Amino acid sequence: MSLKERLNDDIKAAMRAKEKTRVGLLRMLQSAIRNAEIEQGRELSETEHYAVVNKLIKQRRDSVEQYRQGGRDDLADKEAAEAEILTEYLPPALSDAEIDDAVDQAITEAEASGPQDMGKVMGVLKERLQGRADMGEVSQRVKDRLAS
Repeated sequence: MSLKERLNDDIKAAMRAKEKTRVGLLRMLQSAIRNAEIEQGRELSETEHYAVVNKLIKQRRDSVEQYRQGGRDDLADKEAAEAEILTEYLPPALSDAEIDDAVDQAITEAEASGPQDMGKVMGVLKERLQGRADMGEVSQRVKDRLAS
């Protein structure tokens, strides 16, 4: 079942259960995916769907930090709960060892020899790991490996 199909089914189930907050959040996710497809002018791949979900999660987590700094714990809790719901729409996260293995394989495939090849390696990894690992963390690991 694709992410879009699962999203439709979950919206219907949330509507039946009268979960207004969840319905609103899932509709927002559905809209974000639709907008990304319009921007691209084509149907998105599953990896690109995960990128949209990750973007929304990152926005929520940034908001949590800002709300906490501003003393608005009620809004921070709401944003954190939304981030948790959105996390359900990502594939299971990879372990550190799996990420390290993927980085090593990508470096070998891209025939990377130094920091100047970072873009080639990240291009390979983005397709494989999007939605399954924090790409900022992956980028740092690639940078560390290529620097040594």
